[in-house]
Amino acid sequence: MSPTLRERLVQRAVSGRYDLFVGLGGGLAVLGLILILLAVNAGQAVRVWHLVHVNWLYFTGLAGGSVAFVAVQKITNAKWSGMIIRFASASAAFLPVSLVVLVLIFTVGYPAIYGPMEAAAHGLQHGKAVWLSHPFMFGRLLLGLGLLTILGWRLVRADLVPDLLAVRAVAPAGRRALYDRWTQGFDGSDDARLAQQDRIGRLAPGYVVTYAIVFTMVAFDGIMALQPHWFSNLLGAFYFMGSFLGAHMLLALMTIYGASHLGVGDLVSPKQRHDLGKLCFGFTVFWTYLMWAQFLVIWYGNLPEETGFVFARLWGHWLPIGKVVFIGMFLVPFFGLLGVAPKKTRATLGFFATVSLVSLWLERYLLVMPSITTLPGPVVGLPEVGPTLLFVGLYLFAYALFARTFPMISPRLAEITLDRERGHASALISAEFEHEESPKDYVSPESIDRRSKPRG
Repeated sequence: MSPTLRERLVQRAVSGRYDLFVGLGGGLAVLGLILILLAVNAGQAVRVWHLVHVNWLYFTGLAGGSVAFVAVQKITNAKWSGMIIRFASASAAFLPVSLVVLVLIFTVGYPAIYGPMEAAAHGLQHGKAVWLSHPFMFGRLLLGLGLLTILGWRLVRADLVPDLLAVRAVAPAGRRALYDRWTQGFDGSDDARLAQQDRIGRLAPGYVVTYAIVFTMVAFDGIMALQPHWFSNLLGAFYFMGSFLGAHMLLALMTIYGASHLGVGDLVSPKQRHDLGKLCFGFTVFWTYLMWAQFLVIWYGNLPEETGFVFARLWGHWLPIGKVVFIGMFLVPFFGLLGVAPKKTRATLGFFATVSLVSLWLERYLLVMPSITTLPGPVVGLPEVGPTLLFVGLYLFAYALFARTFPMISPRLAEITLDRERGHASALISAEFEHEESPKDYVSPESIDRRSKPRG
């Protein structure tokens, strides 16, 4: 790989300011907090906490799923994602925020969210009553999510260390002290790199297993426990795989924006977007499979304690939300991303990713609200808008803090991806794959070899 490309990657890695995310995120968070205070002052605190819970489930899932994407790339030793993997790693910054919100939910917000559960929990077996008790539920969720946060940050940190050493010389002065601390004991030698790879090789599988277990608990305690007489063994997988799908869709949007913002749009090729789009498409189908597998068993069992949960969401005022979820989570992205061209094109990939992410939020809303609200159907007002804006703002702001602190491109991983694409950019080599790719879908040799120019 040419020295000029490495120089460009190193410079671009620390060039991002993400001012849009800082300004928009901070503004939305402040506006959301104001709307929450107005709603609480109007006596609608219960509705506020309901939406806090919905948004906590949604954004915690996106953050945890994004780090799971990083872990899966490490486990599979993937080569295609070197240019975009940092756009997923940055979501780890929201995990500490999620922990804080969890504490608020199980202290201040507990009566509003879990009060209906306690009222409906009479007559449960002793073991289930203990399992659903406030201290036990809070303790296991706090311990599990805390462990997931620690593992996630350790994985992201282990993957960042070689890059911090590579970009230290061009990093802003304010970051160098942090980079020096994080790279202590890592000198860039072959032995140090192998040791770092071994560390990543241990952390990545550990995170994936912990992710599945902890998010299963989150689904059981954050969704299923709200209606304590209903149960589904598949709900945990449905939640954490839905979050994993959402993480891929979010990565598509962050890649489109981040590549342009960092000035490396020519290095994120249609081939890379195609690979990401195929994962988005595949996990969309898998989400539908899990949804159908869960629905079919409940429907054919026809037991009142199981079918009640489904009827409450597919009948009356909640039915339109259920239809939108099915259309937006499956029909639109399935048929939209079925072809090759929509996956490669920024506009279409971004559009279908946005539809899927909005629909995933509505799915979380539909899973939670009929179990706890006293209202006959969905309502939109200050108590609903305020928490949603607050969480969107906090997510963007946390993401921007990561991007303004750490390199948003991994020079070493990006070089691996671009080196593989260099060879495919010839008609002779790409002929084998011309049913999906052509030479123009790979990063051009001119983009790889051209000398970096400073941005004005």
